[in-house]
Amino acid sequence: MSIKDKSSTHYDMEDTCRHYLQAVIDGLKDPVMIIDDSYTVRLMNPAVKKSLDHRLITDIEHLKCYEVSHHRTVPCDGLKYPCPLKNVMETKKSISVIHDHVDSEGKTRSVELTISPLFDRHEKFIGLMEVARDMTYDIEIEERLKKQEDITQYQAHHDSLTGLSNRTLFIDRLGQSIKKAHRSESKVAVLFIDLDNFKEINDSFGHSFGDEVLKAVTRRLLAIIRRTDTLARIGGDEFAMIIDDDLKASEVIIDIVHGMMQIMREPFVIKRHSLYMTLSIGISLYPEDGAVADILLKNADAAMHRSKEEGRNTYQFYTEDMTEKAFERIVMETSLREALDAEEFIIHYQPQINAETDRLIGMEALVRWEHKSMGLISPERFIHLAEETGLIVDLDRQVMRAAMRQVSTWYAEGLKPGILALNLAMKQLQQDDFIPMLEAMLHETGCEAKWLELEVTEGKIMKRPEQAVETLRKISALGILLAIDDFGTGYSSLAYLKRLPIDKLKIDRSFLIDVPHDEDDVAIVRAVIALAKSMNMSLIAEGVETTQQRDFLLQNGCSDIQGYLYARPMTAEKMTILLRERSVTES
Repeated sequence: MSIKDKSSTHYDMEDTCRHYLQAVIDGLKDPVMIIDDSYTVRLMNPAVKKSLDHRLITDIEHLKCYEVSHHRTVPCDGLKYPCPLKNVMETKKSISVIHDHVDSEGKTRSVELTISPLFDRHEKFIGLMEVARDMTYDIEIEERLKKQEDITQYQAHHDSLTGLSNRTLFIDRLGQSIKKAHRSESKVAVLFIDLDNFKEINDSFGHSFGDEVLKAVTRRLLAIIRRTDTLARIGGDEFAMIIDDDLKASEVIIDIVHGMMQIMREPFVIKRHSLYMTLSIGISLYPEDGAVADILLKNADAAMHRSKEEGRNTYQFYTEDMTEKAFERIVMETSLREALDAEEFIIHYQPQINAETDRLIGMEALVRWEHKSMGLISPERFIHLAEETGLIVDLDRQVMRAAMRQVSTWYAEGLKPGILALNLAMKQLQQDDFIPMLEAMLHETGCEAKWLELEVTEGKIMKRPEQAVETLRKISALGILLAIDDFGTGYSSLAYLKRLPIDKLKIDRSFLIDVPHDEDDVAIVRAVIALAKSMNMSLIAEGVETTQQRDFLLQNGCSDIQGYLYARPMTAEKMTILLRERSVTES
């Protein structure tokens, strides 16, 4: 069979064959063209004729395939328009390809071209048959399904709020890192990261505000970690991180952790609220602390809780005794709850002295736990646990009531205990009923507001300064004095400090240990004293143990002192004896 005129040297086609072939292709819905080796279209079906744009055709009698498909004036070639017909002419084998064709409206369509070689009865190549099928819709559906599959897959392995890997993906990647480390005999570090006091933020401002905090924290952490590290959010305010690249020494981990803590020092501004966030981080290492992903993560979690116990805003490496410590923590929490019911907490009082006159001006109430089997337990062992579990509110109120009742008794007996200083947990300030409760407690215990001074910790105030300003003003309006404890150890904003109704600054003991020998500490203490005087605040220094420290404070304008130089914390009974002795000597 030939598809060229009989005069042609290459092709010959009888009219009957031509008509027969035309009838065959006319019955097909897809566009079909019979094309010779000069790219001339010899036959086409109605589907092709419908798609023709006659404005772009130079010679309808000698129509070229590339004029139909791509509206070109020259044959297809190159990367953008590779010519499948040329390939079939050379190989004499059928092929199918996807081509981009532009329709008469200028829209790009994805077309599947199936090109088959045609031979005469002598097996001589005489031309091509091209069948075109519009696959645009099919491809779009396939891409949508693929995209949906990708979205579903992404959602299954990523946190919807932060976009970070979730616990599932984290465990999978940690498993891969462990396998890689096993082969190369290297190490893997797992960091368990918890935001300090995040629950209080949710309770105070709501979950939508908390979500914004989590996203802001995520952005900061991503800005500091290395490209090779994996950061995940594994639930609530808990994040986890894999470090497995260039992990030759613990210094690498410590540098990364310090960088994370450093970047948290700037305040977060969320919905016009400024707040400070800190991290507690636990670290476990492969292979020392576990050989599988779940164990490494669990041990890093245990190390993180050790960081909480150490005062937060710090990090701890996992050690073998942490599992035992975790068990002790559970036992301690149970005992703490039982102790509140049994009122096992007692109060010791530490005198505050005016060093110029040697007169007692007040005392600080310090809680101790008199455990029935463990004996006297210092607050360092249970205060942080009480804060984490929320028991601090009940504990604080129990201590406040007992101390206020005791100071009222002393005044009723004609003694002069001075001002009673009580530590106030930040969580107390967040309670809606705190001010009514405080008023009721004053009335119940017979304690006058002017006998009280409430101490709040600087760092905790600055986490939520706007809320603190409002509540502290209400306390001050009752006639109760307010002091900032541990001043200078946090990140105070002077703009907020001047708005707080603060009556006193308490110089932290950490600045006095090396006074007067350490120049930096000397400078800091002098600066705090100058600041207090400029803002018309009174001062007291805690932790004074030597006469040199006392003399330095007196020389620089701070006369009120609390510390072992004068007295250790003592029971109410011993304080009663001391008050009576001073009452005699001072009268």
